[in-house]
Amino acid sequence: MKTTFKRLALAALVSAACIGAANAEEIKVGAELPLTGSLARVGAGMQEGIMVAQEVFNKTNGKHTIKVITIDDESAPAKAIAAVEKLASDGVVAITGGYGSNNISPASDAANKLGLVYITSGGVDDSLVAAGRKNFFRINNSAGYEKALVGLLQDVNAKSVSIVYSTKDATSGLAKDVEKALAAKGVKVAMHSFDPAITDFKPIINKVKLQDKSEVIAMVGYENDYVGILRAARVLKPSVKAMVGVWSLATPKMAADFPDLMPHVFGTALLPFPAEFKTADGKAFADAYKTLYKKEPDYLGQFGYVQSMLLFEAIARAADKGTLKKGGVADELRKTDKETLIGRVQFGANGDNPNFVHRMGQHQDKKIVIVWPKESATGKIAYPATPW
Repeated sequence: MKTTFKRLALAALVSAACIGAANAEEIKVGAELPLTGSLARVGAGMQEGIMVAQEVFNKTNGKHTIKVITIDDESAPAKAIAAVEKLASDGVVAITGGYGSNNISPASDAANKLGLVYITSGGVDDSLVAAGRKNFFRINNSAGYEKALVGLLQDVNAKSVSIVYSTKDATSGLAKDVEKALAAKGVKVAMHSFDPAITDFKPIINKVKLQDKSEVIAMVGYENDYVGILRAARVLKPSVKAMVGVWSLATPKMAADFPDLMPHVFGTALLPFPAEFKTADGKAFADAYKTLYKKEPDYLGQFGYVQSMLLFEAIARAADKGTLKKGGVADELRKTDKETLIGRVQFGANGDNPNFVHRMGQHQDKKIVIVWPKESATGKIAYPATPW
């Protein structure tokens, strides 16, 4: 009998050791991001958040360990596809990252064909969630940006707006949605599209100054576009009351790199700068971010963190159920219903988060103040106010 008990105990110990070894095995997750090229700045911001999520998850999960493998897609669609395929060959179980709908669309197609979950906060073109990809998830969307932009313009009682927008899919789609929403509220809207390759915005700003004579210029583009538009406006000085933009504009990096262009400019921003967090999750994010990068976190990092933490938690649940390589990650993400640093996140049947609403920030005295909505405001709106 004693021998039998010893054998059973030994078997239990071996089994426990095997389970422990299996649990200790790193689970690989791919990050496909633009770390060079035209989207390098925003890609780097998201990458910081992803790495903070890896740090926080590995310290707090206690059972599973995530290893993020990053490949630079060079801001190019073909390179984004190649990055996803290389990550799949490296054994990742899912992809987090992606920036720019034009890059995300083909990259997530590649992930879908390979049976990999693809989660992002970097693409707001609605065609991304209308394409029927079973494994595609995103935590933000164009509707949330539209609500913030239109809400701010309503609060300042803007009567006329000139929208200057890039012809890329995501930017042109958002610009047209904003135009429609403003027109429905009786606001006079003038539309000015531009090719993403142009750098001289003076002809467009001159039209706004001489023909439109709008109260506000709304910019729907990317970082290089904002810089070009603001430089042209600084030269021509149209009689507007405000310069307003969307993503990648109200960030500490833009304030630091372009101090002459940013004062009083509005942009979407979840966080004030310096950042303030009141929840345990927020403090864990901020502490890890400051430790890793020796600076205050911004909203790009916040997005990267949230999308990745939701993914890592879904991976852990799938691993516990033994469904990690049987579609379990997507199944677990579809069950998500959680309050996060960007608000409540759920995923609809198309992979989109129906709860997303952005905030508007304003560059004020080298800080970023949240000015919309009122219940989230950390300061007062400066209006009328322009950088010149």
